[in-house]
Amino acid sequence: MNQDYIQANTWSIIEEGFDKDRVESSESLFSLGNGAMGQRANFEEDYSGSTFQGSYIAGVYYPDKTRVGWWKNGYPEYFAKVLNAPNWIGIQVFVNSEALDLNTCKKVISFRRELNMKEGWYKRSFQAILSNEVEVAVTVTRFLSLDLDEVGAIKYEVVVLNDDAEVKMIPYLDSGIKNRDSNWDDKFWNTTDVSYENNRAFIEAHTMKTNFATCTFMQAEAASEGASITISKSEKSETKASLEFVHDLKKGEKMALVKFGGYTTSRYHKATDLVKAANNALDEATKIGFEGLLEKQKQAWADIWWMSDISINGDIKAQQGIRFNIFQLNQTYLGKDSRLNIGPKGFTGEKYGGSTYWDTEAYCLPFYMATKDQTVAWNLLKYRYNHLEKAIENAQKLGFKNGAALYPMVTMNGEECHNEWEITFEEIHRNGAIAFAIFNYYRFTGDYSYIPEMGLEVLIGIARFWHQRANYSENKEKYVILGVTGPNEYENNVNNNWYTNYLAKWCIDYTLEELEKVKEGYPEDYDRIIGLTKLSASETEQWQEVADNLYFPYSEKHTVYLQQDGFLDKELITVDKLPKTERPINQKWSWDRILRSPYIKQADVLQGFYFFEDHFSTEELKRHFDFYEPFTVHESSLSPCVHSIQAAKLGRMQQAYEFYLRTSRLDLDDYNKEVEEGLHITSMAGTWMSIVEGFGGMRVIDDKLNFTPQIPEEWDSYSFKINFRNRIIKVTVTKKGSNYELAGNEEMSIRVNGERVVLLPGKTVEA
Repeated sequence: MNQDYIQANTWSIIEEGFDKDRVESSESLFSLGNGAMGQRANFEEDYSGSTFQGSYIAGVYYPDKTRVGWWKNGYPEYFAKVLNAPNWIGIQVFVNSEALDLNTCKKVISFRRELNMKEGWYKRSFQAILSNEVEVAVTVTRFLSLDLDEVGAIKYEVVVLNDDAEVKMIPYLDSGIKNRDSNWDDKFWNTTDVSYENNRAFIEAHTMKTNFATCTFMQAEAASEGASITISKSEKSETKASLEFVHDLKKGEKMALVKFGGYTTSRYHKATDLVKAANNALDEATKIGFEGLLEKQKQAWADIWWMSDISINGDIKAQQGIRFNIFQLNQTYLGKDSRLNIGPKGFTGEKYGGSTYWDTEAYCLPFYMATKDQTVAWNLLKYRYNHLEKAIENAQKLGFKNGAALYPMVTMNGEECHNEWEITFEEIHRNGAIAFAIFNYYRFTGDYSYIPEMGLEVLIGIARFWHQRANYSENKEKYVILGVTGPNEYENNVNNNWYTNYLAKWCIDYTLEELEKVKEGYPEDYDRIIGLTKLSASETEQWQEVADNLYFPYSEKHTVYLQQDGFLDKELITVDKLPKTERPINQKWSWDRILRSPYIKQADVLQGFYFFEDHFSTEELKRHFDFYEPFTVHESSLSPCVHSIQAAKLGRMQQAYEFYLRTSRLDLDDYNKEVEEGLHITSMAGTWMSIVEGFGGMRVIDDKLNFTPQIPEEWDSYSFKINFRNRIIKVTVTKKGSNYELAGNEEMSIRVNGERVVLLPGKTVEA
């Protein structure tokens, strides 16, 4: 834990007291999103202190030309940038001609902000004494509408406390913005038109290179003590549009401004109709009104929470942590558009560039499968199918042929856009996560249709890649896979990473199995796919030869699979011997020293044991967990959740609970000392997994839903819901046992601690 200023609360994230050093961290933590757009919790009024400005539009990006010291063949030409979009939230405030700026105020009193996760709104309030001695009280409420997802709403209220004063509010739009992380300081946006009409303003702009057309829009109305305030001035420049409201307030009077704003884009409208679409969105928002839209927001979030909430009794910080994670996941992705995906930072920052990593398939898919309609998970799989041709092109650039597919490590449109060679060229295990997601989708939903319709083509491309990537070692008399990086990115260019090799074998075996199933059950699809891919029996025989003879490094002495060749040659000093002053090592050590060390960034061998738990005995898991966890520094946000699940599997509930707290409060408590850069969105799904799969012990075994529930000592009870094959099961676990409630009209059977339990609709069954 590296920060502890967020107050414990079951449904809200609350900060009290103004601290300039916390501004950027809080901008991340109080971020808002609605799946279509999002923004950091920047102040609406001017702030001259350190701030990380950020507003983002889903799917809109810029291909920033790759910048490296030494160009290598095969490098991606660009690193995709999640673009900082034109700013619509800005409201300049002047009191007796002095700008309201919390960085320069004489004194800030009773500062408070709250992100209400239950209802989906963000509120900030404070009292401040300006340099001219005028004291004001400010309350700001903001939300991004789930119902009208092109629209956000702000209510900005100012009360003069100690004297009469002239208050001026200037709501504005600004397209003269930049990304913090530009490689070449390129201009990302080209503004083509700035206009206003009555109390509305519009900025039309398009991205350079990718040419996404956007209209940033706003509408503003102001009032005081029930009386409307007319616009005193409208101004525009090349990149800015503003409206001005001025009013003389007597002591104790309030001036309130309501601002609707947002974006229309060429992703959903004709580029020539963006202002028209913006006017339509504003008309709808105006008709509903601020308060009406807020009520709709509360209901929309109530619907989300009804299915996705995890309730914990007896541990407020644990409760706050899981709800924060679930809230941010739903702010980032709601599954409405199969062209979108879940970025590692979501709408909270620019780091990591592209919107899609293997995190989606490995960590996020289980959450969305179980808490949404299965069409949401289908859309995530369809996203990869739509990028299959690009994956084949990516492999071709590296010398692979015959339809071999290498899915990108980082992407926006299917092209690889990550510019670190050890990731782009070597972290090829991502292919396996995509194949596993196809398997996992069918296992959980029972919906096989994706495989003959789309998934088998993906699997064939992946299997072809693994077949070509392996080579035969005369020395080992086995097939080997050389020069890779596993999930543990503190090892680069290693040979025979066990996790990668195991995934490769499994992918080939699984693809061969599915070929036979589709051939027997879906002959028309089979013929179509064989004709399209030109797959032959001789080729699949070669695949099988590789799969049956892959090499897996193993230590007879330790009776464990080795992370890679040569792992035991390292100086095996466990993490508990490291001085705290040298942590995190990725910020304190040279990369050379990290690569020579035994330290593991995140689950690597254990990631394989997580995916393929049923391939190994509990005793084998115990040996591997006890061998590798002591060398694991957990400096990846994806690490604690897997270890929590496995510790629970081993009955080590205290350790599982500690890992859970770390994953659930990773950002709230800033464990990795980087929250100001944005939140770790994709790893938040791992928090959900830690409870449902870890403590709840949920598995699908032999086509049946299974639970082996346990409860941390610190909790009195917890509960969650699962949408399993369109049937909703609520699970409640207490220290005395567990009970299960089934919604719907038909009974179903599950297994609890290995025993069959029949669930009846509307009945609570104890087990």
